[in-house]
Amino acid sequence: MGILNVTPDSFSDGGVFFRTDQAIEQARLLASEGADIIDIGGESTRPGSDAVPEDEEIKRVVPVIKAISGEGGTGTPLSIDTTKSRVAEAALRAGASMINDISGLMADPDMARVAAAHGVPVVVMHIRGTPKTMQKDIVYQDLMGEIRDYLKRAVERAVTAGVREDRVLVDPGIGFGKTLENNLEIIRNLGMLRSLGCPLVLGPSRKSFIGAVLDLPVTARTEGTAAAVALGIANGADLVRVHDVKAMVRVCRMTDAIIAKGLVQREG
Repeated sequence: MGILNVTPDSFSDGGVFFRTDQAIEQARLLASEGADIIDIGGESTRPGSDAVPEDEEIKRVVPVIKAISGEGGTGTPLSIDTTKSRVAEAALRAGASMINDISGLMADPDMARVAAAHGVPVVVMHIRGTPKTMQKDIVYQDLMGEIRDYLKRAVERAVTAGVREDRVLVDPGIGFGKTLENNLEIIRNLGMLRSLGCPLVLGPSRKSFIGAVLDLPVTARTEGTAAAVALGIANGADLVRVHDVKAMVRVCRMTDAIIAKGLVQREG
């Protein structure tokens, strides 16, 4: 899953693809580099970020989705990264075919209904609080158990609304209300989430826990991301959400080849 942030303030590439023409060009690059899905977001969810009004978010993402989903587009399936049902609805009508909701369907009670009505897959993620507050007073009694319970409830919300269970994916939410040690623990114990029976999504790309371990700025975290991606796949990840698609496609293929030879045993 290649990341395309149509925002002025995302933590890694804010402003770089904010103009529609820049975003379209980047989408074509991600597709050419091997992205299976392009995840388009119009609102930054970096720690401390403020919410964007629905109309502004729609204004940012819909022109890009229309341009790259129609005739002459990339041909790559598009996901809309949003917590707002109105934005999701507009994006799906414009040509997106998947929803990625970082709130686990908690932020907007209509989101599950929209996913069900359109018959699209939905990624439900674990988050503690909101992007504005999530990195304050982080305390877990049972990190993996609490994440698993939250995601189980999110899956149930989706299915109750009419989303087919085989179209729900779960994401433990690396960096969303987590400490450095929490993020490392999630990757080590990712296999514990296989009991949910859903495909696992992992999004470690360029995040601050990598910078903390390696003492590197966001622009120099490719190798750290590669390590997190490889270990994540080995521990059960089915889909990885990344910025550097070309490099991570190679990491995924090599990791998959090793796993296929039985050198690494996946739990679950």
